[in-house]
Amino acid sequence: MKYVCLVYMEDHTAVADRECADCGAQLRAGQKLIAAEALQPVAASKTVRVRQGRMLVTDGPFAETKEQLAGFYLIDARDEDEALAIAARIPPARVGSIEVRPVRELSIT
Repeated sequence: MKYVCLVYMEDHTAVADRECADCGAQLRAGQKLIAAEALQPVAASKTVRVRQGRMLVTDGPFAETKEQLAGFYLIDARDEDEALAIAARIPPARVGSIEVRPVRELSIT
C-alpha cells in the first residue's frame, strides 16, 4: 500500500541533506521508496484558490505555523505499522514531525 510521509520542520537546515539522501537510498535499496523530494523554503510558495470562477493567488502557505512542509517521501509499505516504522527512520523526525497518510487510489473510468 502506498503512503505519503509529509516532512514538517521549523528550519530546513536542521537536518543535513546528506542524511536525507542516505535515508532515501536505504529505502530505495529495500524497495520501499517510490519518490522523495525536498521543497524550497516556504517563502518561495504560493497558495491558489478559485472562488466564484476567479483565481486568487497569495504568497506563502495557507496557514501560518512554526513547522512548515519541507518535503515528502512516497513509500510502499506492507501496512500502517510498517509505514510508521519507516517514517520514524526519516531524519527530520528527530527535529520536526512526519505526517503519515495513506494514498487514496483514484479510479478513473
